[in-house]
Amino acid sequence: MADAIARRLTELLTPVVEGAGAFLEGIKTTRAGKYSTVRVLVDLPDGPGELGLDALTEVSRAVSAALDEADPVKGRYTLEVSTPGAERELSTPRHFRRAVGHDVELTVEDTEGAEDTEDTEGAEEAGNTESTEGDGAEAGLTRLTGTVAAADDDSVTLRIDGHERVVSLDDIRQARMVVIF
Repeated sequence: MADAIARRLTELLTPVVEGAGAFLEGIKTTRAGKYSTVRVLVDLPDGPGELGLDALTEVSRAVSAALDEADPVKGRYTLEVSTPGAERELSTPRHFRRAVGHDVELTVEDTEGAEDTEDTEGAEEAGNTESTEGDGAEAGLTRLTGTVAAADDDSVTLRIDGHERVVSLDDIRQARMVVIF
């Protein structure tokens, strides 16, 4: 039932969110008794940048008006409109393009001939690449932490201690933005 409501809300809200200059990242509905919560995740359509508070407010007002008019959720509900957050999961080429300039942590398959644009031995010595074989993770995986320098539909370029490493999106098993203090 929740999936059907989420699909219906996605159909209704995609043009509304796009009309407000944003991208509909996802919708999740939960129910507790007779009350529901509708969570709408929005982001910028593509490329680097931040969705500011004023833009988020505009999207939230447009979503609220569309829901009031169409009334697709039965009973009382709370509407939450937000962005995916500072430590969001990255799973699509658009996510990686949005992460340009931000720090990320990737878990990648070890591949022979991974393309380094410069020698990455210094990055390994600094601890920004590590094998995960010994820490209970699946053998053959490596964790990389660096800054996204570039991204396209097929790969992401990480800057790790001044060196760049190109990683195929097909080799990435897990990825998320991280906040490093």
